[in-house]
Amino acid sequence: MARVVYSSDKGRVCPNCGHPEKLCRCSADSSSPRGDGIVRVRREVKGRKGKTVTTITGLPLAAAELKELAGNLKRKCGSGGSIRDGIVEIQGDHVDLLLGQLSGLGYTVKRAGG
Repeated sequence: MARVVYSSDKGRVCPNCGHPEKLCRCSADSSSPRGDGIVRVRREVKGRKGKTVTTITGLPLAAAELKELAGNLKRKCGSGGSIRDGIVEIQGDHVDLLLGQLSGLGYTVKRAGG
C-alpha cells in the first residue's frame, strides 16, 4: 500500500493520520521529546571540515519553541546556526556563553565532550 507524503492540494501530509501537516493531531498528542532532563552543550569539529560548531541536545521543547529558543541563542552569540533532528547547532565556539544562558533559563545544563 502506497502512502501519500505530499499532495499538490494539501501540501505535506502526515504519514500517520493522513491529514495535512498543519491540521495533524498526531504531533499535538505527543508530548515534548523525552530524555534524562539534562541539556548538554558540546563543541564539535569532527566531520565539519575543520569548522567549529556548538551543539545543544536534550532540550525538552516542541519544534516551534525550539526554533524560537535557537533564534534567541544565535542572536546572543552573534552567529548563525540551524536545528537538525532536535539538535541546535550554533556556528563557532560558544560553549561558555550558552552554558550561562541556558542555566539562566532554568535548564539543568552540562558541558559534554572533552
